[in-house]
Amino acid sequence: MTKEIRYFRLPVSLREEQKANPVTKDLYLTETGEIEVEPGGSWRSLTKLSNNLLVFCTRGGGSVVLGEEQVPVSHDQYFIVPRGEVFKFCSRQKSGTRLLVAGFNGKKARQLESEFLVVRNLVPSVNNMVANREMLFDEIFNNLSKGFHDQNLEYVNFCFGHLLATFIYANRTSEDLADELNPVIHRAIRFLEKNLDKKLTLLQIAREAGYSPTYFTTLFRKETNYAPLSYFSHLKILKACELLDYTEKKVKEISFNVGYSDPYYFTRDFKKKIGLSPRQYRNRIKG
Repeated sequence: MTKEIRYFRLPVSLREEQKANPVTKDLYLTETGEIEVEPGGSWRSLTKLSNNLLVFCTRGGGSVVLGEEQVPVSHDQYFIVPRGEVFKFCSRQKSGTRLLVAGFNGKKARQLESEFLVVRNLVPSVNNMVANREMLFDEIFNNLSKGFHDQNLEYVNFCFGHLLATFIYANRTSEDLADELNPVIHRAIRFLEKNLDKKLTLLQIAREAGYSPTYFTTLFRKETNYAPLSYFSHLKILKACELLDYTEKKVKEISFNVGYSDPYYFTRDFKKKIGLSPRQYRNRIKG
């Protein structure tokens, strides 16, 4: 038996509107929900899927039949069933399974199909790109509950694009990426991530890496396409976005949290990079 904890299915008319909308046509959400499969129970598609389906296991586990293979699935693993396929998920006998799911389609989805039909692990990471998946699902749920007007759906689809990227590119934002980066640059980036609340100088960062500022800047730019301080500034703004989205902290407090001693300068820098002031960013979907 399968129980829907919460579920949103977008009407066909709205799916067609998203398919035609230049803002959403490349990647758009068709349904999303949180379901629970009882111990020993199953959840399956009765017909071939008309959209791709992302399935994220947040509790419990079992096995899924994808294509001609039966593959075990456990906590913090996910799989994506491509459109045109069928699947069957069976929960373990001794424990129920909680799943977060999302149906989606669009031109970008077809370009990513080589990543589907594989059960993948999610490697824990402090990187912002792979953090807060369940919070992103909550953000999508909460906004769908506000209605299906155009602006809200566009925002929901941007959120989903971010969410999907944290799954498909998880290995590109954690250990695999670390292996490809120059170890010196990887160590420097970790140093920056751990010191977002500080005002670091190029000399301090270069010393951490063990190189002169000039040589370190050349090496860093070659690996990341950014100068070290510019990269550090972007990390700060990304962290500020996270704090604005998921906390009630005041803008002034957030500016101090990400190493700005002057809230006015923080606001100016934030608007330059994001296109909105911190308050506009926080209130962008309210009302």
